[in-house]
Amino acid sequence: MKRAFKQVDVFSGAALRGNPLAVVFSAEGLSDEQMAEFARWTNLSETTFLLPPTDPAADYRVRIFTPSEELPFAGHPTLGSCHAWLEAGGRPRTPGQVVQQCAVGLVTLRREDDSGRLAFAAPPLRMREVEPGLLADVCAALGVTVQQVEAARWLDNGPTWLGLRLASAEAVLALEPRHGALVALAKVGVIGPWGPGAPCQFEVRAFAEPVGVPEDPVTGSLNASLAQWLIGEGVAPERYVAAQGTRLGRAGRVHIVREGDTVWVGGESRTCIDGSLSL
Repeated sequence: MKRAFKQVDVFSGAALRGNPLAVVFSAEGLSDEQMAEFARWTNLSETTFLLPPTDPAADYRVRIFTPSEELPFAGHPTLGSCHAWLEAGGRPRTPGQVVQQCAVGLVTLRREDDSGRLAFAAPPLRMREVEPGLLADVCAALGVTVQQVEAARWLDNGPTWLGLRLASAEAVLALEPRHGALVALAKVGVIGPWGPGAPCQFEVRAFAEPVGVPEDPVTGSLNASLAQWLIGEGVAPERYVAAQGTRLGRAGRVHIVREGDTVWVGGESRTCIDGSLSL
């Protein structure tokens, strides 16, 4: 059976500079193993499968797979899937917003008026302290000392990340992780600020070796949780732009805005491949 298929570049205004996402339409009838096998075959950080919603409040349902596991939520698949759904003629039930159903529940998206880019409302964040021994092991794998880490938290908004804040963007870009050492430790997200006058306020890197992705080009779920953490502690402003993917030759840009209690995570998407597949 042929199904519509798109490959979308997410979090960049220029094609091939963001994070690619494979989107499979009309995924009814595919088994869990077929979805997982296709995600392994694409070898992208995530592949999504669009399905009719089971919640009457949702416009569509999405299942999200990495090459090694299914995720309850992820940011660039949320934006990319919504972009693909709208481009294919999807019509939201409520004008001005799209409601996505995924394993964490309902996620609201909107089109930002000033730019036209899509943004999602970050899911609730759960945080806890990082165990000292684990922090020391992660730092050793990243090639930094514990003293160079200004703050550390477990961040959970569906996916779980060990978030680290370093003193500068330059320190983030200088990291040379031993990816093999991270496999048994954690998915690690690192953020550091740029100085005054820089086009972006922060630099972010995401190391997800435990799910088969040594370094993710641009990561919406991580940026969402980092924003909720750092804005909540007064370390980051309520509106900023984060760069990610620099060391991979990408130009990811993640636009963060807090309005009231909601953090919106936005970025541009472009369709690079539009066709069909047989599964």
